[in-house]
Amino acid sequence: MGFTYFKRFRMELDLDRPLFEAPACPPGYQLLPFDESLVRDHAAAKYLSFRSELDVTVFPCLGRRDGCLRLMREIVHRGGFVPASTWLLRYHAADSARPEPIGTVQGIRFDGWGGIQNLGVCQRHRGLGLGTLLLRKAAEGFRDVGLGGMHLEVTTDNTAAVRLYERLGFRRARVVYKAAEVAMA
Repeated sequence: MGFTYFKRFRMELDLDRPLFEAPACPPGYQLLPFDESLVRDHAAAKYLSFRSELDVTVFPCLGRRDGCLRLMREIVHRGGFVPASTWLLRYHAADSARPEPIGTVQGIRFDGWGGIQNLGVCQRHRGLGLGTLLLRKAAEGFRDVGLGGMHLEVTTDNTAAVRLYERLGFRRARVVYKAAEVAMA
């Protein structure tokens, strides 16, 4: 095993300016505000969203169901957790008895900023504006608790996410590096 470094952008959004537009929640989808009873659904959505993504290399817990549940519980119990910026998306297929958790975002207050934690939407539900919808709800939640800015980090190789954030008004504030243990060939 060895270490490699992943280049990431810290991207910031000024919440004192008008927020970006977001689509309405499409039919069949349900947008839910944070509730303690939904922690397992948030963890399931996190796992389903990240299990096949580059971020699993950087954050291995995202590639395991138990790791996502542990991470979700840690986020909820942090001192700066912002329930108003934490949202769950579920999809209810016509042939299913229960809705499936397919998207999640969590918010943390840190050093006067709102910090996005693990915005994710399952692969087969992408391209519908659901990530934008989750991000908008998180931004509104940060505003509601009096924060004037929010930030997130994204791996620079995740070009689709970088383009989305820039289109929504985020700016690249700085480059950070995240060390990750990887198997050496």
